[in-house]
Amino acid sequence: MSLKDQLAALRERIPPIDAERAAELAREGALLVDIREADEIAQGTPVGARPLGRGFLEMRLEQEIRDADQTVLLLCASGSRSLLAADQLSRLGYTDVRSVEGGFDAWKDAGLAFETPTMLDNADRARYARQLTLPEVGEAGQTKLRDARVLVIGAGGLGSPAAFYLAAAGVGHIGIVDHDVVDRSNLHRQILHRDASVGQPKVRSAMATLAALNPSIAIEPIEARVSEANAADLVAGYDLVVDGSDNFNARYAVNDACVAAHIPLVYGAVERFAGQVGVFPAGGAPCYRCLFASAPPAGAAPTCAEAGVLGVVPGLVGTLQALEAIKLIVGMPDTLSARVLTLDAKTQRWRSLQIPGDPACAVCGHGKRRSV
Repeated sequence: MSLKDQLAALRERIPPIDAERAAELAREGALLVDIREADEIAQGTPVGARPLGRGFLEMRLEQEIRDADQTVLLLCASGSRSLLAADQLSRLGYTDVRSVEGGFDAWKDAGLAFETPTMLDNADRARYARQLTLPEVGEAGQTKLRDARVLVIGAGGLGSPAAFYLAAAGVGHIGIVDHDVVDRSNLHRQILHRDASVGQPKVRSAMATLAALNPSIAIEPIEARVSEANAADLVAGYDLVVDGSDNFNARYAVNDACVAAHIPLVYGAVERFAGQVGVFPAGGAPCYRCLFASAPPAGAAPTCAEAGVLGVVPGLVGTLQALEAIKLIVGMPDTLSARVLTLDAKTQRWRSLQIPGDPACAVCGHGKRRSV
């Protein structure tokens, strides 16, 4: 049987619907799926359509749909590929799959709303190919990463892996704040730096490493010591902050500035074999002060130099910080927002703890916001 005959037979078994009816069903909650290729979608796609592509449709649809009885509307360029895909999905058990007759051409001819998305170029598609196949990321998520501005506090044990993976993932603008220079004792855990970098400012060493890894993104080195006096200026203009600082003064200053600016904060800390990762949502409630209202007395918490640390532990924590930052940027729902994940690397014990907002918090509590 020729393809033309197959399509005619499929139209008898799976009657296509016109574009106007498809738009109406989509407004009522049906899932509208654009199965065209990326270069076709770059020319325009219906507003609200999910660009899943034909190649991985069966795998990706499983992540998008509530149940096999949900109405699924498939759209291609002219209606042929969507009809073949509808047949395949029906064979897999989906009970209400429709093909939009005439495809995107008919959608435009009907005067229905469509948008021209900002797409990636071929070099980006090659670089990020493995994460583009994830339905949780895709072209839309990768574009969000490209357009994101993330500030990393510290180019040390936490900031190094965090910045490394953010750059590798394609975050378009990464600011790195640090006042220190590279010391040989840093190198077992601060993977942004090399032996040849000893004595150089950490932010310059970090910029060189990240630019070599991904020359298509912008790295902003900020050689400064974080304090209450400059924290607000440092976080201004960023979408998200990853805190890899190693002292309480910086942590509180960054937290307070993020709450005031309504910027989400990804927190991390390590000591010996233990680590913590958490996300404080934009505006706080909870914020870092809800978890730790005040700093411990001077000398109560040992420094890395005093207590020691196995280099892989900040590597784990910083990598998890990058993961949470990426999830927040692309809009994944299940993050560590208002939670802290604790790690005992010695025993491989992990715990997730909910952080309640403190109504009496000096920064994010009801009616008690302090100026920064």
